[in-house]
Amino acid sequence: MIRKIGTFNGLLLGILSIFGAFFLEGGAVGSLFLLPPLIIVFGGTFSAIIIGFGFDKFKNILTLIKLAYFPKKYNLKDIINNLVDFSIISRKEGLLSIEKKIDRLEYLFPKKLIKYVIDGSQADALQNIAVIEINAMQERHFSNIFIFTKMGGYAPTMGIIGTVMGLIMALASASGDPSSLIKNIASAFIATLWGIFSANILWLPIGDKLKKCHMEEKRMMELSLEGILALQSGEIPSVVKARLISLMPQKEQQKMLNL
Repeated sequence: MIRKIGTFNGLLLGILSIFGAFFLEGGAVGSLFLLPPLIIVFGGTFSAIIIGFGFDKFKNILTLIKLAYFPKKYNLKDIINNLVDFSIISRKEGLLSIEKKIDRLEYLFPKKLIKYVIDGSQADALQNIAVIEINAMQERHFSNIFIFTKMGGYAPTMGIIGTVMGLIMALASASGDPSSLIKNIASAFIATLWGIFSANILWLPIGDKLKKCHMEEKRMMELSLEGILALQSGEIPSVVKARLISLMPQKEQQKMLNL
Protein backbone atom coordinates (compact mmCIF):
# COMPACT_ATOMS: atom_id res chain seq x y z
CA MET A 1 0.00 0.00 0.00
CA ILE A 2 2.88 2.37 0.87
CA ARG A 3 4.49 1.71 -2.51
CA LYS A 4 1.24 2.52 -4.33
CA ILE A 5 0.87 5.77 -2.39
CA GLY A 6 4.48 6.66 -3.20
CA THR A 7 3.90 6.04 -6.91
CA PHE A 8 0.83 8.27 -7.02
CA ASN A 9 2.57 10.94 -4.94
CA GLY A 10 5.46 10.93 -7.42
CA LEU A 11 3.06 11.32 -10.34
CA LEU A 12 1.18 14.10 -8.56
CA LEU A 13 4.42 15.88 -7.69
CA GLY A 14 5.55 15.74 -11.32
CA ILE A 15 2.26 17.16 -12.59
CA LEU A 16 2.16 19.91 -9.97
CA SER A 17 5.81 20.84 -10.52
CA ILE A 18 5.56 21.18 -14.29
CA PHE A 19 2.10 22.64 -14.72
CA GLY A 20 2.28 24.57 -11.44
CA ALA A 21 5.39 26.36 -12.65
CA PHE A 22 3.63 27.07 -15.96
CA PHE A 23 0.67 28.69 -14.18
CA LEU A 24 2.94 30.60 -11.78
CA GLU A 25 4.64 32.16 -14.79
CA GLY A 26 1.26 33.46 -15.90
CA GLY A 27 0.26 30.66 -18.27
CA ALA A 28 -3.43 30.12 -18.95
CA VAL A 29 -5.28 26.80 -18.85
CA GLY A 30 -6.79 27.46 -22.26
CA SER A 31 -3.38 27.87 -23.90
CA LEU A 32 -2.10 24.60 -22.40
CA PHE A 33 -4.95 22.18 -23.12
CA LEU A 34 -5.24 22.68 -26.87
CA LEU A 35 -6.84 19.82 -28.76
CA PRO A 36 -4.62 19.78 -31.91
CA PRO A 37 -1.30 19.34 -30.01
CA LEU A 38 -2.85 16.64 -27.82
CA ILE A 39 -4.12 14.76 -30.87
CA ILE A 40 -0.74 14.98 -32.60
CA VAL A 41 1.29 13.85 -29.57
CA PHE A 42 -0.91 11.11 -28.15
CA GLY A 43 -2.50 10.04 -31.44
CA GLY A 44 0.88 9.97 -33.16
CA THR A 45 2.51 8.04 -30.30
CA PHE A 46 -0.26 5.43 -30.20
CA SER A 47 -0.26 5.05 -33.98
CA ALA A 48 3.51 4.44 -33.98
CA ILE A 49 3.05 1.71 -31.36
CA ILE A 50 0.29 0.06 -33.38
CA ILE A 51 2.47 0.13 -36.50
CA GLY A 52 5.53 -1.21 -34.70
CA PHE A 53 4.00 -3.73 -32.30
CA GLY A 54 0.55 -4.47 -33.68
CA PHE A 55 -2.89 -3.75 -32.27
CA ASP A 56 -2.87 -6.87 -30.06
CA LYS A 57 0.01 -5.40 -28.05
CA PHE A 58 -1.44 -1.88 -28.09
CA LYS A 59 -4.76 -2.94 -26.59
CA ASN A 60 -2.92 -4.29 -23.53
CA ILE A 61 -1.49 -0.87 -22.64
CA LEU A 62 -4.21 -0.02 -20.08
CA THR A 63 -3.72 -3.41 -18.40
CA LEU A 64 0.03 -2.80 -18.20
CA ILE A 65 -0.49 0.70 -16.78
CA LYS A 66 -2.76 -0.78 -14.11
CA LEU A 67 -0.12 -3.41 -13.33
CA ALA A 68 2.55 -0.71 -13.01
CA TYR A 69 0.53 1.37 -10.55
CA PHE A 70 -1.01 -1.61 -8.73
CA PRO A 71 1.80 -4.20 -8.77
CA LYS A 72 1.36 -7.67 -7.38
CA LYS A 73 3.06 -8.11 -4.02
CA TYR A 74 4.98 -11.37 -3.56
CA ASN A 75 5.20 -12.61 0.01
CA LEU A 76 8.60 -14.29 -0.02
CA LYS A 77 8.57 -14.85 3.72
CA ASP A 78 5.39 -16.92 3.37
CA ILE A 79 6.98 -19.01 0.59
CA ILE A 80 10.04 -19.69 2.75
CA ASN A 81 7.96 -20.69 5.78
CA ASN A 82 5.80 -23.03 3.70
CA LEU A 83 8.76 -24.70 2.01
CA VAL A 84 10.48 -25.21 5.37
CA ASP A 85 7.26 -26.76 6.74
CA PHE A 86 7.08 -29.02 3.67
CA SER A 87 10.66 -30.06 4.33
CA ILE A 88 9.78 -31.06 7.89
CA ILE A 89 6.72 -33.01 6.73
CA SER A 90 8.54 -34.76 3.89
CA ARG A 91 11.32 -35.99 6.19
CA LYS A 92 8.76 -37.47 8.54
CA GLU A 93 6.13 -38.77 6.14
CA GLY A 94 7.71 -38.69 2.66
CA LEU A 95 7.28 -36.37 -0.33
CA LEU A 96 3.85 -37.74 -1.24
CA SER A 97 2.46 -36.39 2.05
CA ILE A 98 3.00 -32.83 0.76
CA GLU A 99 0.46 -33.19 -2.05
CA LYS A 100 -2.51 -32.38 0.17
CA LYS A 101 -0.81 -29.21 1.41
CA ILE A 102 0.16 -27.66 -1.93
CA ASP A 103 -2.80 -25.26 -1.76
CA ARG A 104 -1.02 -23.46 1.07
CA LEU A 105 1.18 -21.93 -1.62
CA GLU A 106 -0.34 -18.78 -3.11
CA TYR A 107 1.52 -18.71 -6.42
CA LEU A 108 1.21 -21.03 -9.41
CA PHE A 109 4.93 -21.43 -10.15
CA PRO A 110 5.97 -23.18 -6.89
CA LYS A 111 2.76 -25.25 -6.98
CA LYS A 112 3.67 -26.63 -10.39
CA LEU A 113 7.25 -27.41 -9.40
CA ILE A 114 6.19 -29.31 -6.28
CA LYS A 115 3.74 -31.35 -8.33
CA TYR A 116 6.57 -32.26 -10.70
CA VAL A 117 8.66 -33.33 -7.69
CA ILE A 118 5.83 -35.50 -6.35
CA ASP A 119 5.42 -37.06 -9.80
CA GLY A 120 9.06 -38.13 -9.66
CA SER A 121 10.85 -35.56 -11.85
CA GLN A 122 14.64 -35.50 -11.51
CA ALA A 123 16.45 -32.38 -10.32
CA ASP A 124 17.97 -31.64 -13.75
CA ALA A 125 14.61 -31.95 -15.51
CA LEU A 126 12.93 -29.81 -12.86
CA GLN A 127 15.56 -27.10 -13.19
CA ASN A 128 15.31 -27.12 -16.99
CA ILE A 129 11.52 -26.69 -16.83
CA ALA A 130 11.86 -23.82 -14.37
CA VAL A 131 14.57 -22.06 -16.40
CA ILE A 132 12.46 -22.33 -19.57
CA GLU A 133 9.49 -20.75 -17.79
CA ILE A 134 11.62 -17.99 -16.22
CA ASN A 135 13.16 -17.15 -19.61
CA ALA A 136 9.72 -17.10 -21.29
CA MET A 137 8.41 -14.82 -18.54
CA GLN A 138 11.42 -12.53 -18.95
CA GLU A 139 10.98 -12.31 -22.72
CA ARG A 140 7.29 -11.51 -22.33
CA HIS A 141 7.93 -8.86 -19.69
CA PHE A 142 10.76 -7.21 -21.62
CA SER A 143 8.53 -7.01 -24.68
CA ASN A 144 5.92 -5.13 -22.62
CA ILE A 145 8.54 -2.85 -21.07
CA PHE A 146 9.97 -2.09 -24.52
CA ILE A 147 6.56 -0.72 -25.61
CA PHE A 148 6.73 2.05 -23.00
CA THR A 149 10.40 2.69 -23.68
CA LYS A 150 9.55 3.25 -27.33
CA MET A 151 6.59 5.46 -26.40
CA GLY A 152 9.03 7.54 -24.36
CA GLY A 153 11.04 8.01 -27.55
CA TYR A 154 8.12 8.57 -29.92
CA ALA A 155 6.28 11.18 -27.81
CA PRO A 156 8.91 13.98 -27.92
CA THR A 157 9.33 13.41 -31.66
CA MET A 158 5.58 13.74 -32.16
CA GLY A 159 5.75 16.93 -30.11
CA ILE A 160 8.39 18.33 -32.45
CA ILE A 161 6.23 17.40 -35.46
CA GLY A 162 3.31 19.26 -33.88
CA THR A 163 5.50 22.28 -33.20
CA VAL A 164 6.82 22.35 -36.77
CA MET A 165 3.28 22.13 -38.13
CA GLY A 166 2.20 24.96 -35.84
CA LEU A 167 5.13 27.14 -36.89
CA ILE A 168 4.39 26.51 -40.56
CA MET A 169 0.80 27.67 -40.05
CA ALA A 170 1.92 30.64 -37.97
CA LEU A 171 4.45 31.81 -40.57
CA ALA A 172 1.95 31.27 -43.36
CA SER A 173 -0.19 33.96 -41.74
CA ALA A 174 2.76 36.24 -40.89
CA SER A 175 1.33 39.10 -42.92
CA GLY A 176 -1.54 39.43 -40.45
CA ASP A 177 -1.72 40.88 -36.95
CA PRO A 178 1.71 40.57 -35.15
CA SER A 179 0.06 39.75 -31.82
CA SER A 180 -1.81 36.90 -33.49
CA LEU A 181 1.46 35.63 -34.96
CA ILE A 182 3.11 35.58 -31.51
CA LYS A 183 0.12 33.73 -30.05
CA ASN A 184 0.24 31.11 -32.82
CA ILE A 185 3.97 30.56 -32.30
CA ALA A 186 3.44 30.11 -28.55
CA SER A 187 0.65 27.63 -29.22
CA ALA A 188 2.89 25.68 -31.57
CA PHE A 189 5.36 24.92 -28.76
CA ILE A 190 2.58 23.38 -26.64
CA ALA A 191 2.97 20.19 -28.69
CA THR A 192 6.63 19.93 -27.67
CA LEU A 193 5.63 20.44 -24.04
CA TRP A 194 3.10 17.60 -24.17
CA GLY A 195 5.54 15.32 -25.97
CA ILE A 196 8.30 15.79 -23.40
CA PHE A 197 5.86 15.70 -20.49
CA SER A 198 4.17 12.45 -21.54
CA ALA A 199 7.53 10.76 -22.20
CA ASN A 200 9.18 11.69 -18.89
CA ILE A 201 6.23 11.68 -16.49
CA LEU A 202 4.06 8.92 -18.00
CA TRP A 203 5.66 6.44 -20.39
CA LEU A 204 9.27 6.07 -19.21
CA PRO A 205 8.37 5.85 -15.47
CA ILE A 206 5.74 3.20 -16.29
CA GLY A 207 8.44 1.23 -18.10
CA ASP A 208 10.66 1.50 -15.02
CA LYS A 209 7.80 0.34 -12.78
CA LEU A 210 7.25 -2.69 -15.02
CA LYS A 211 10.97 -3.50 -14.77
CA LYS A 212 10.60 -3.52 -10.99
CA CYS A 213 7.53 -5.78 -11.23
CA HIS A 214 9.53 -8.14 -13.44
CA MET A 215 12.45 -8.30 -10.99
CA GLU A 216 10.13 -9.08 -8.08
CA GLU A 217 8.38 -11.89 -9.95
CA LYS A 218 11.72 -13.30 -11.11
CA ARG A 219 12.99 -13.19 -7.55
CA MET A 220 9.94 -15.13 -6.36
CA MET A 221 10.47 -17.77 -9.04
CA GLU A 222 14.19 -18.15 -8.34
CA LEU A 223 13.60 -18.44 -4.60
CA SER A 224 10.84 -21.01 -5.16
CA LEU A 225 13.09 -23.06 -7.45
CA GLU A 226 15.96 -23.01 -4.96
CA GLY A 227 13.69 -24.11 -2.11
CA ILE A 228 12.02 -26.91 -4.05
CA LEU A 229 15.36 -28.27 -5.28
CA ALA A 230 16.52 -28.34 -1.65
CA LEU A 231 13.27 -30.05 -0.68
CA GLN A 232 13.69 -32.63 -3.44
CA SER A 233 17.25 -33.42 -2.40
CA GLY A 234 16.08 -34.15 1.16
CA GLU A 235 18.07 -31.44 2.92
CA ILE A 236 17.28 -30.83 6.56
CA PRO A 237 14.77 -28.02 7.27
CA SER A 238 17.35 -25.73 8.89
CA VAL A 239 19.54 -25.92 5.78
CA VAL A 240 16.53 -25.30 3.51
CA LYS A 241 15.64 -22.22 5.53
CA ALA A 242 19.26 -20.96 5.53
CA ARG A 243 19.53 -21.36 1.73
CA LEU A 244 16.33 -19.44 1.12
CA ILE A 245 16.97 -16.67 3.63
CA SER A 246 20.39 -16.09 2.03
CA LEU A 247 18.54 -15.02 -1.15
CA MET A 248 16.74 -12.22 0.70
CA PRO A 249 18.03 -8.63 1.15
CA GLN A 250 20.18 -8.10 4.26
CA LYS A 251 17.45 -6.18 6.07
CA GLU A 252 14.93 -8.97 5.47
CA GLN A 253 17.48 -11.56 6.60
CA GLN A 254 17.92 -9.74 9.89
CA LYS A 255 14.16 -9.73 10.49
CA MET A 256 13.74 -13.42 9.70
CA LEU A 257 16.76 -14.46 11.77
CA ASN A 258 15.81 -12.07 14.63
CA LEU A 259 19.29 -10.52 14.62
